[in-house]
This record gives sequence, structure tokens and C-alpha cells, in this order.
Amino acid sequence: MKHDTHDIDRRSLLAGAAAVGGWIVLGSHGNARVKVHGELSKNDGKSSSRTLVLLQLTGGNDALNMVAPYADDAYAAARPNLRIKPNEALKLDDFRGLHPNLKGMRALYGDGRLAIVEGCGYPNPIRSHFQSFEIWHTADPRGRNSGPGWIGKLCDSAWPKVATPEMVVHVGATAPYSVFSLTHPPLAFQTPATYRWAGTESDDLVAYRKAAEDDAKTLEKAHKNGQDAMLRRLRGVLVDANESSRKVRLATGCYTTTVKYPDDDLGESLRVTAALLDARLGSRVVSIEMGGFDTHQNERGTHDNLMKRLDDALTAFMTDMKSRSIGNDVVVVVFSEFGRRVKENGSGGTDHGEAAPMLVLGNQVKGGLHGKHPSLTDLDAGDLKFTTDFRAVYGTLIDRWFGADQEAVLGARYPTLEFLT
Repeated sequence: MKHDTHDIDRRSLLAGAAAVGGWIVLGSHGNARVKVHGELSKNDGKSSSRTLVLLQLTGGNDALNMVAPYADDAYAAARPNLRIKPNEALKLDDFRGLHPNLKGMRALYGDGRLAIVEGCGYPNPIRSHFQSFEIWHTADPRGRNSGPGWIGKLCDSAWPKVATPEMVVHVGATAPYSVFSLTHPPLAFQTPATYRWAGTESDDLVAYRKAAEDDAKTLEKAHKNGQDAMLRRLRGVLVDANESSRKVRLATGCYTTTVKYPDDDLGESLRVTAALLDARLGSRVVSIEMGGFDTHQNERGTHDNLMKRLDDALTAFMTDMKSRSIGNDVVVVVFSEFGRRVKENGSGGTDHGEAAPMLVLGNQVKGGLHGKHPSLTDLDAGDLKFTTDFRAVYGTLIDRWFGADQEAVLGARYPTLEFLT
């Protein structure tokens, strides 16, 4: 039975359809190793572009125990069992201290490479994980109804003509909406060791590119309709994704470091991030995620472990970056969809809250405390009132880190903060 060539191609390209919706997903197949040191070294002499690494703490991080007001009587009264005691806190001043498992973060703070922006939130806060994340991901109270994610809007505004497929990367199972874009779809992959695009079995893209060119010529002669346009677009997406898959595998396969990263998902994600940045693939934003922060019960042991994992991974990454030329062009921002309530609950945990600090790390960061610490007695139905709009952090990064226009991205101007040198 004879089939129409376009029908066959359409079926073979269905796997790439998600990319047209704003995502390019890379899979993992096989275990090939390629010697590519020479190829990667071509970029060694080029200056790198500034990059933002977004680390999302999913579930609602209990930031009152991450940055603990250990000297506040209201904190001790609200948390008789969960609080970080004065003799446990890694003191930042006479009032605040870091969680005792954040030893590496305390050292970075002492080096001036960790900024803590206090009281981050937004007006009319929502305690739903999904709805609150939509606001954080779009920087807009309308959430997804406002259009692409804020990183997608940043790409459209700052780099509208840049078509580098690796410009925005998410390392993890599910890319957040913040990186969603119809014009600059992010690469997203989960297994960070041996990436291969599922559509082909060979690293040799010559024949594949020729097929794409032939398709383009054929489509120019054919009647131009919606299906032909979709086919052409999907073919182009697959070529980009295939090449990106190869670049990612080359970068991670060749990366060497003396730094010992933790043997867990976050540690591996940050190691892969370091490899991608060091390879200078043109990445401007890399997104990663750490889950498990919805601590409604038995929080102390769980959160202590989460803080240890967070500290080990971030300390390894920052140590790695300090020794590399790319390190001065990297800033890490750590955030969660909301904090927890001030008062512990009856199950040894804390429930969904509102404001919480954001962490900003990097060699070009002006360390210290920024913003205003929220009151633990002047509360919003038991929650901390926000004192810093989180979009001020975004706006500062857009203006001062990337040299773009925050109003074009965020739809308004927010106060510029002083956490960058």
C-alpha cells in the first residue's frame, strides 16, 4: 500500500509536537561515549554570557527555620518544638541565624557570596501550591492567563533574534511554567548522563539535515496549508533538538571536576548544570527543582535533612564555579512558592504560609541581608506579611544582571535591590 510521504513524515514527527507548544524534551537512549575534548575547546577563548540558575524548592519551604529569628521571643513561643534554638543557629547577627545544617551557606555568607532577600511575597497571597507557583512563574497575578512564563518573556524581550536551542534549559522531570515560551522553547531532560534525541540513532546529522533541506524545498513547491507549515516547523525543531541532544551529551560526558557533588538528584542536577555552563553552549537560564518541602507533619527531621541536602549540593556547585572562568558569570536564585505559618501545628509540622526569604548566590553577589525582616507579631491571619515583592528580585536580575528592561518583561517597574555588585 502506497502512503503519502507527508503523512509518513507527520507520524514520525509526532514525538516533537510538544516542542511547538513551548517545550523541547530530550530523552535518554543508549550509553554512547564520544571523544569531543577538541570540539568543546573551540569555545575556550570566548567570553561567556551571563547565566541565571533558578533553583525551585517545591512544596513551600519553611524559611523561618532556614533563616531563623532565634532571638525573637515570638518565634520561640510559636514554635516550642520546631524552632531553631540560639545554641543551634549559625548566627548571622544578634537576631538571625541559618539552620545548623547550612554550614556551607554560612561560609558563603561570610565570603560575601550569599545574599538573603527577606520577606519575599506578593499582594493578596494564595496558599495553593499550583496557583501560587503560577504567579511566581509568570510574575503576574493572572498566572498562565497572562501568557508565557517570565523567563519566556525575558527571552522575547532581551534576545528576540537569538535562536540558540540551549538558551533556556531545565534539568528535571517537568519543566516549570516560568520557562514556557512559544518562541524560545526550553530544552528539558531528566536523566543527566547519556542524552540522545529519541528521533534518531546516530550522532551523524548530515543526512538528517539534508532531509530537512529537501523537505523545505518540497514544501516551497507544494500548496502551502496549515499541515505543510506544521511539518516544516516540526522538522526544524527536530534538527535543533537532535543537535542539542548531542551537545548536551558531549558537554556532560567530557566534564571533569575535583569537586565531589552529592550522590542524589539535586547534586547530579547541579553537576550537569556546571558542565553545561562550562561548555559555553549559550545557556542564559538553567532551571532545576528540589521537592519535598510540604512539611505538614514531623517536620523537624524531614526539614533538617532537606537543609543538609540543599547545603551539600549548593556548596559543591559554588565551590566548582569559584575555580572556573565561567563562575563570575553565574548567579543562583533559590525560591519557593510560599513560606510556612509562624505557629507549628499539632502534627509536629507547619501549614502553608505566605512570605519567605529568597537566596541569591554568586561571585558577583553583594552578600548580606537585604529587604526588611517581617514582623512575627503583626501577622496576616497567622502568616508573615511580605515586605519585599518577589518581582523586585526578578526586576533587579533583568535590569542589572542581563541589562534588559524589567518593565518590558514584568509589565511594571519594581524597586532595584542592592544584592549585585
